[in-house]
Amino acid sequence: MEFTHFDENGNARMVDVGQKEDTRREALAVGSIFMSRECFEKVAEGSMKKGDVLGVARVAGIMGAKQTSQLIPLCHLLGLTKLEIDFKLIPEKQEIQASCVARTVGKTGVEMEALTGVTVALLTIYDMCKAVDKRMEIGKICLVEKSGGKSGHFVNPGREAVKE
Repeated sequence: MEFTHFDENGNARMVDVGQKEDTRREALAVGSIFMSRECFEKVAEGSMKKGDVLGVARVAGIMGAKQTSQLIPLCHLLGLTKLEIDFKLIPEKQEIQASCVARTVGKTGVEMEALTGVTVALLTIYDMCKAVDKRMEIGKICLVEKSGGKSGHFVNPGREAVKE
């Protein structure tokens, strides 16, 4: 396997995608935050003192995904055509699952934008809830599916986004 983010001398570089064809590209990523029952119920009821946790986390995830090229050193700046953050509350596990769909028409994929969107949304939930539960755990962040480009369609076996 060739690592394209390094030159022949091992120096980091941004990959030149100038010769690639523009294609429609989409990626779906998911992740979860686990919390105490009290904290979960406050989020579900909308009674957290800091306000609408999921509404703020949704906007934060979108904003975060738009900043991916500034956060991840070798990512390309993309003209994103869609960013969507959704949440699924899973009461029996006191889990909130976040999902992010990112879409563009371009020369490189949007996996990093989808993963960044999910991560920022989950970090925002943590920030807004930490006064109630400092033991929250963030995890299970992964790419679920991506399409477009030379490598085609990818589906992560055994992982799917849980939709409301």
